[in-house]
Amino acid sequence: MTDPRNDEFQALVFKNRGALLTIPAAMLAAFGKPSATSVAVGLPLAIAGELVRCWAVGYSGVTTRGDHVEAPKLITAGPYAHVRNPLYVGNFITALGFAISFTGKNSFAQKLALIGGSLGIMAGVYATIIPHEEQFLRSQFGEAFDRYCERVPPLVPQAEPASDPQGDWDPSVIRDAESRTFATFGAMLGVLILKTLKA
Repeated sequence: MTDPRNDEFQALVFKNRGALLTIPAAMLAAFGKPSATSVAVGLPLAIAGELVRCWAVGYSGVTTRGDHVEAPKLITAGPYAHVRNPLYVGNFITALGFAISFTGKNSFAQKLALIGGSLGIMAGVYATIIPHEEQFLRSQFGEAFDRYCERVPPLVPQAEPASDPQGDWDPSVIRDAESRTFATFGAMLGVLILKTLKA
């Protein structure tokens, strides 16, 4: 039986996950000292992470942007056949890419603090909201979700996709579902370019 207070806290973090995840972005934008080399290494990673998100959103749709957990159906196709939380994997890759990009000229200690702090905040948010999401999915889909969990890992993708994938790719939803993410990515890219040119 779940603790109602814990569930309320998880729901609160889920509702405010976007605001909480602006903290790492703000840290990097404020304290990062990028170099041309760090941008050349990190930016392709950041773009790769966003492409993973777009791939996942094409299957999961706009429900990923809500203030509470929604799932009209259990999606197990595309990236969901490799990992249960591809959106969060994509976010981590993007965050790592930007963290590398922004910290090229920071001291080792500053790099460690900025990269570790950024990814640590993300890890804390996801460690809180993933159990909340999975509790909802289990209540909605029961044994089907349990079987999915047995076949697909939560965060480290498996090379071989799970069998019997459910769900269809619809790229038309990406623009609406990812509009805020694209805006944030663009803002971070803009700050990165300005800081690199000034360095």
